[in-house]
This record gives sequence, C-alpha cells and structure tokens, in this order.
Amino acid sequence: MWLLKRYALGPVMDMMEKRENHIAEQISSAEKNRQDAEKYLEEQREAIQQARLEAKEIVENTRRMSEQQAEELKAEAKREADRRIEAAIAQINQEKEQAISALREQVSTLSILVASKVIERELDEQEQEKLIQETLKEVGEEL
Repeated sequence: MWLLKRYALGPVMDMMEKRENHIAEQISSAEKNRQDAEKYLEEQREAIQQARLEAKEIVENTRRMSEQQAEELKAEAKREADRRIEAAIAQINQEKEQAISALREQVSTLSILVASKVIERELDEQEQEKLIQETLKEVGEEL
C-alpha cells in the first residue's frame, strides 16, 4: 500500500492538486477579468454619458451664441437703417432749404421785374393788375 501510495497515488494526488490549483487560478483570473471588464464597461458608460452631457452643452452654447449673433446683427442693421434714415432726412432738409432759397430768389427777381415794369409805365390800377398777371403767367411758363 505504501508503495502504491508513494509511487502511484502520491504523484497522481500531486498532479490532481496542481490541476486543482491551476483551475482555481484560472477561475480566479477569469473572475478578475470579468470584474475588470464590468469596471471598464461602467467607465465606458460614464464616459458616454459625460460625452452626451458635453455635446448637449456644446449645442446649447452654440444655440445661445447664434441667438446672440442674430440679435447683434439685428441691432447693427437697425443702427444702419436709422443712420440712413437720418442721412436721408438731412439730405431732404438740405434740398428743401435749397429749394426755398431758390424760390425766394425767384420771387425776389419776379418782384423786381414787376416793380420795374410798373415803374416803366405809369398805369392805373387795372392795368397794373393785368401786367402782374401777365408777368406771373410768363414766370409760371418758365418754371
């Protein structure tokens, strides 16, 4: 028995024990790998969640910036429109003043012309009125 135990069962038992230890190590290694894989999977899920949050934030920031730029463009367009309106009003007022000045000059010239014609002739009131009307017609045709 002793020989059988020493030369047959002993080595078989040692081999079985080594095999058991090897299997236990593989099970332990597989369990560790599974835990590492689960940890890695959880890290990846967190990273994906973080990336989604960052993407959402980027989209929100971009939306806010585009709204701000749109408001700035609208404000700039309004300022430009107001500036052009003011320039047009100033030009209209200038042209109005020039027209009034030209009209005053024409009235002055017309008054002098009428006065000189009246002076040239000593007319009665009816003839003076007729002469004024004729002169006004002439000036009206010239304008």
